[in-house]
Amino acid sequence: MKPEKPGLSVLLVEDDTYVRRGCRQAMQLAGIPVETVTTAEDAQRRLQTDCPGVVVSDLRLPRMDGMDLLRWVYQLDPDLPVIIITGHGEITLAVEAMRCGAYDFMEKPFSTSVLVDVVRRALEKRALVLEVESLRRRLDHRDDLEGRLIGRSPQMAKVRKLILDVADEAINVLIMGETGTGKELVAQCLHDFSSARQQKFVALNCGGMADSLLDSELFGHVSGAFTGAQRPRTGKFEYVNGGTLFLDEVETMSMHMQIKLLRVLENKVIERLGSNDPISVPCRVVAAAKEDLKGLSREGKFRLDLYFRLSGVRIELPALRERREDIPELYDKFLLQAAKCHNRPLPPLTPEHLRQLMAMDWPGNIRELRNAANCHVLGIAYETLTTGKDGTPLSLAEDVDNYECLRISIEFAKQDGNIGRTAEALQVARTTLHDKLKKYGLI
Repeated sequence: MKPEKPGLSVLLVEDDTYVRRGCRQAMQLAGIPVETVTTAEDAQRRLQTDCPGVVVSDLRLPRMDGMDLLRWVYQLDPDLPVIIITGHGEITLAVEAMRCGAYDFMEKPFSTSVLVDVVRRALEKRALVLEVESLRRRLDHRDDLEGRLIGRSPQMAKVRKLILDVADEAINVLIMGETGTGKELVAQCLHDFSSARQQKFVALNCGGMADSLLDSELFGHVSGAFTGAQRPRTGKFEYVNGGTLFLDEVETMSMHMQIKLLRVLENKVIERLGSNDPISVPCRVVAAAKEDLKGLSREGKFRLDLYFRLSGVRIELPALRERREDIPELYDKFLLQAAKCHNRPLPPLTPEHLRQLMAMDWPGNIRELRNAANCHVLGIAYETLTTGKDGTPLSLAEDVDNYECLRISIEFAKQDGNIGRTAEALQVARTTLHDKLKKYGLI
């Protein structure tokens, strides 16, 4: 049995019990997911929340008929295939339905095998349309995303691809990275490039929050739930309402709060503090952590089941020292932003200054690089640019290494991470370049 495209199903609209049962069974036996309703009004309610792969509708329905439903569907989504079932002798109406945008029509009585064939073809067409739309959307977003997540390094190219791959998927995402690597920016991009971008994006840093405060922030409370709770409060889960909730530093959550979060992720339902009334919370959760949650689970500090719930997809953000070739472009952007913010002229960027930037380990990552750019624009010395890790001036050998790292990283980025082309451009042996790339942490 050939499986259908994942996520695509059939909505069957038929008020005749025997016809509905026969069509449903035939499609189920063929491996086609199918949902049934008996009226056009029920179909409208279903289609307003989700558009399936194909609609199969009888022409004769109580109250609103199949022709009106067809016109309504065409306004909702002209690419959604609708197959019309007509009674014997209704060929004129069938032709009219085709003119109104129907994918095909079937005249009663018909063979269920013919129905399955027509539905399969319609599902294939629907899958192709959705694939083309997804590709077009990704191409439209790619340039925008490159402007927000700057970097030609292979690591950042991988991050951008992951964002475009999963932004529109109903799956939780876990972002891992050191302080200052841009975890909230990635979470914002996941939201902005999704179909829920018109909904709210809410960020909450869980670090250092007492359980009582975090409980109230996430789930809300009713009036009188505790001393000082004079008015009810809507929690972040409820407030997001179909959007994206970003939870930063989830590794700091206590076990008690981890259990409560796990329950919400499993059931999509919360209860306000002091209330027993369940509230549905259809939102996407993007979590972020600085520490390895799986490692913490082995130490008994983080629930393994919560880790798996949060990490439907895992995005690893590289430290700035692991993608030094991106430093010049990032620094240039931050200089422009700082000059505009402080209403100062754009300062010159000398090769020596750039070499110093490339030499640093940047423990604060992108956030620290931005601070250095601000200091540069304001004419304030950023002392770590002229010293080594221990605060002493750089030696000649270190300075030479920094210059070599700069030349290699810039050319490597220019050649889009291709070692062969980079070696040819720098006129060095491929094996020598490979060793130097490893030495400077560029691969």
